Amino acid sequence: MEIRFMTSESVTEGHPDKICDQIADKILDELLTQDPGSRCACEVTVEPGAVHVMGEITTNATVDYEACARTVIRNIGYTKEEYGFTDSCRFSSTLHEQSPDIACGVDCAVEQEQNGEDHLGAGDQGMMFGYACRDTSSYMPLAISLANSLTMNLTHLRKNKVLPYLRPDGKAQVTVEYHDNQPARIAAVVVSTQHDPDISIRQLREDICNHLILPILPLHLMDENTKLYINPTGKFVLGGPAADTGLTGRKIIADTYGGYAHHGGGAFSGKDCTKVDRSAAYMARYIAKNVVDAKVADTCEVQLSYAIGVANPTSVSVDTFGTGVISDNDLCDIIRNIFPLTPKGIIEFLELRTPLYSKTSVYGHFGKPESALPWERRTHTNALRHAVQKYM
Repeated sequence: MEIRFMTSESVTEGHPDKICDQIADKILDELLTQDPGSRCACEVTVEPGAVHVMGEITTNATVDYEACARTVIRNIGYTKEEYGFTDSCRFSSTLHEQSPDIACGVDCAVEQEQNGEDHLGAGDQGMMFGYACRDTSSYMPLAISLANSLTMNLTHLRKNKVLPYLRPDGKAQVTVEYHDNQPARIAAVVVSTQHDPDISIRQLREDICNHLILPILPLHLMDENTKLYINPTGKFVLGGPAADTGLTGRKIIADTYGGYAHHGGGAFSGKDCTKVDRSAAYMARYIAKNVVDAKVADTCEVQLSYAIGVANPTSVSVDTFGTGVISDNDLCDIIRNIFPLTPKGIIEFLELRTPLYSKTSVYGHFGKPESALPWERRTHTNALRHAVQKYM
């Protein structure tokens, strides 16, 4: 029997980096609400007492960027002066329009110049990955799915005053033990949560165990050897931007598959859909999930790569890790034939000019309900099954 371990991490909405992601996507959604053709590459940084927005925005919309930032900070719960960072913090911005050299490549793809086809070019070069497996009903890996559930519910306990002494910053980490590629047990759980100074560490550990870990994690995967670490260094009073500066796009593994899959390196939040860093990663997830749902493979990783100003992908590859019912090469041919893979095709198919991005900016971009995020739908399942029959 092959035994291996996999660990994934998630952070709460009050984590400094996640504050930045949420502000960036709030701005993007406000832009798209008024002007669906907006171009946005928005970066945010937070520090003790201040937030700064920078990047490139080209739009016909009129958006109050400062109001976006303050609304996000307030909704997270940074409203008390003792936190060292609040929605009344200093605000500054240095925004400019998208480079015309980039814009022309997006507006008129190489293919359009060559043969007159109506194409958008990719907004940058790069490679993007999508992944799906049978660990969970959402086709997400188990460790990242559980870690996201812990941080999401940690926020729920705070906002609903079940544990009113909790503060916005926090993290969770889950280690899963696999036997022959099947989840066998939870080996370790780490939860670190910010809290008020007057709560004892003993009380906090009891409360987190009883109100968070035991209700959320599958008990049949836990045993007497499962290690629990709750605020392992003791107190965690000073947190958020008062303790650590934050920046957009620094949680790309937590945003995706928790380390189970490859990552091309591109961040998502604050980028409009012409940036294939985001749109192609969403399409790759859609493809991988449909492959697994169609029972073409138990595990699937899809890679798409692009060149700036070029519509068609420079490469498409697939890895089913030996679980596919046909060869990976044949499956790759099917993917090229039945899925839209140009930036324009992806944008239209996944409806990416709609303001849906704030839903993605915390607790992962994947594995959420199909009704909320188009790339989680499974509308190509029958087409895949039909196409695969020709190769069997």
